[in-house]
Amino acid sequence: MNITISDKIKYVGVNDKTLDLFESQYVIPNGVSYNSYIIEDEKTTIMDTVDKRAVSEWIGNVERELKDVKPTYLLVSHLEPDHSAGIEIISEKYPEMKIILSQRAANMLPQFTNKDLSNRLVIVAEGDSIDLGSHKLNFVMAPMVHWPEVMFTYESTEKVLFAADGFGKFGALDTDEDWDCEARRYYFNIVGKYGAQVQAVLKKAATLDIKTICPLHGPILKENLEHYINKYDIWSSYKPEDKGILIAYNSIHGNTKKAVEKLKELLEENKAEKVVLSDLSRDDMAETIEDAFRYDRLIIASPTYDAGLFPTTEKFLRHLKHKNYQNRKVGIVENGSWAPMSGKLMKELLGEMKDITIVEPTVTIKTSMKEETIEKLKELAKAMTC
Repeated sequence: MNITISDKIKYVGVNDKTLDLFESQYVIPNGVSYNSYIIEDEKTTIMDTVDKRAVSEWIGNVERELKDVKPTYLLVSHLEPDHSAGIEIISEKYPEMKIILSQRAANMLPQFTNKDLSNRLVIVAEGDSIDLGSHKLNFVMAPMVHWPEVMFTYESTEKVLFAADGFGKFGALDTDEDWDCEARRYYFNIVGKYGAQVQAVLKKAATLDIKTICPLHGPILKENLEHYINKYDIWSSYKPEDKGILIAYNSIHGNTKKAVEKLKELLEENKAEKVVLSDLSRDDMAETIEDAFRYDRLIIASPTYDAGLFPTTEKFLRHLKHKNYQNRKVGIVENGSWAPMSGKLMKELLGEMKDITIVEPTVTIKTSMKEETIEKLKELAKAMTC
């Protein structure tokens, strides 16, 4: 790939379009990139490695870029396996090369390699810097964004922020798609739990003059950086990004689906800005999670199942809780032929989340939608749009 960063900062990462599920759970129809960079200087430095699936291609890219140059450093910003699988092989290839990393990463490194590299480590802390010649690396600790050992690196000469998994995105680099959508899905499903930690590192980044952001997944960001940073500020503070209503539903025999389709009509008649339907049994759960955080209101509709919640409804709610869903208005629609319980159980799970306002009325469907059900749906639609 011909990815241009600058005359002295080169891209040596790899696209992976063979992986079906990122972290064995997130669908990636357009693949993913494992980004790695080289800073060419008196002390040439490799910035991170890649996943084991891509190590062979990555080594080829590194050799082609370095030619006869022996790197002085390998910088490790993040030890997650999709970025650390090349550490051992590149260390064997360049035995004089030192490894720059945080103390927490140094403690964890033996878990990710079979070779003792302890005598080659250069451990850095917040505020430390290393001169490479004409470039200077400045280190910004970013614990729990989204692993405890994560470190951002700011190169002050060219004003480049190497942001580890921050500002990452699903999709290979030759994919032409909207950044916001897949970066949002990536953020809330991968990093979303750690909003406070992202806010902390954004405050540090605000003190830096940044011209380029180089993440470990997704495109290099050079233009309109305010847009990307603003998105991260919104996402990590759990504020709604857009006005709109997500209706996340399950329907065993189609009756709940008919009710939520009617509810969508009613919401639109009440001038709802945007209404999105998501079938929790069929649609991509990660995308539904993304939309739940994107919009300022949520309606959950679910049948009762074995006197409890329908399995994918429970999965959805527990995932929301795990990712710190908060500051939203939520409406509830339940269905049950003889003993509706799903409304009560959904309220209990929502009650475990922060600053959730339950919008009344809770609509109860007895098997199928009747005139009295429609009247209640009208009440809920009005309450959700007032």
